[in-house]
Amino acid sequence: MALNGTSTSIQPDYDRKAELTAFDETKTGVKGLVDAGITEVPRIFHLPSPENLNSQQPELTLPTIDLQGINEDPIRRNEVIEQVKDALESWGFFQLVNHGIPISVLEEMMKGVMDFYEQESEVKKQWYTRDMSGKTRVIYNSNFDLYAAPVTNWRDTFYCTMAPNPPEPHELPPPCRDILLKYSEQVMKLGVSLLELMAEALGLNPNHLLDIGCADGLAVLGHYYPTCPQPELTIGTPTHTDNSFITILLQDHMGGLKVFYQNQWTHVPPILGAVVVNAGDFLQLITNDKFVSSQHKVVANKVGPRVSIASFFTTGNIQTEKVYGPITELLSNDNPAKYRGTTLKEYVDYYNAKGLDNTSALLHFKI
Repeated sequence: MALNGTSTSIQPDYDRKAELTAFDETKTGVKGLVDAGITEVPRIFHLPSPENLNSQQPELTLPTIDLQGINEDPIRRNEVIEQVKDALESWGFFQLVNHGIPISVLEEMMKGVMDFYEQESEVKKQWYTRDMSGKTRVIYNSNFDLYAAPVTNWRDTFYCTMAPNPPEPHELPPPCRDILLKYSEQVMKLGVSLLELMAEALGLNPNHLLDIGCADGLAVLGHYYPTCPQPELTIGTPTHTDNSFITILLQDHMGGLKVFYQNQWTHVPPILGAVVVNAGDFLQLITNDKFVSSQHKVVANKVGPRVSIASFFTTGNIQTEKVYGPITELLSNDNPAKYRGTTLKEYVDYYNAKGLDNTSALLHFKI
């Protein structure tokens, strides 16, 4: 298959669709290319212009919020609510410590994802699919938007819907079966606590976001970013926002996640035992832009592999009739609704069809 590293400008006969199909049909993802010993990044992965991996700008520091004592001490809880409000109105992101998920569980989850990807190719291929209809609980592939996106990403992913109907153990891959169930349970508990804090930060009843279904669905994604021979030519995940209410991210020690804030990219350094929390597009929509769903990306790296686990609070591709629009209690004559109502499925279908193309899907739903 023609997966060479020549740039498209020199090769006017470059048939991108054919190369994408050839790559997809290997069913071994980017890891398969690296395992085969490639020394140049194939052109389907090339960015239009190289990524600047050596920015000299002074770095800003993402807020870190400590949840210690929030259920025992009302004063402490109010301080944290204020910190959550400040972080989500500005960055849209924060690091979270003392969140209640034991480090042993975090480490076991990262190991489970690594073990999934390091299985024999033939074993892993049985999970490879592009069928998003929900027939299979685990969807493993490389680039969910492979045929829509302008640039293929240096990343393999598996996606699993863990709520509202948790999978049976036999529907999950053996290397991460038990820990996926255990981790998801703990992430759901943490997500519920965070959504209560966020509701209070909006001046609403603590249960408001839970009552409208923000924790009804949970999808867990295991990302694998292989080592890359020419990291400046490609990207692990391009500039995007998340199609969730909130996302809870567990990243390993490698680093590579960057958030766009105050017109510059800021690195999100791994903190042992911490998770990263961010607002997704649905939270920005229902809060009428009070909380922001910030752009972020993951750069490719010569060192690797990097593993991360993103837990999306969304009912996403589950068909429900529930229509979401800006929360009435947050609106006024001075602050009218900025978005039309939409179902989560309509939103996700639009987001997936559009692909990660550096623009926000929210624009499509603006009034």
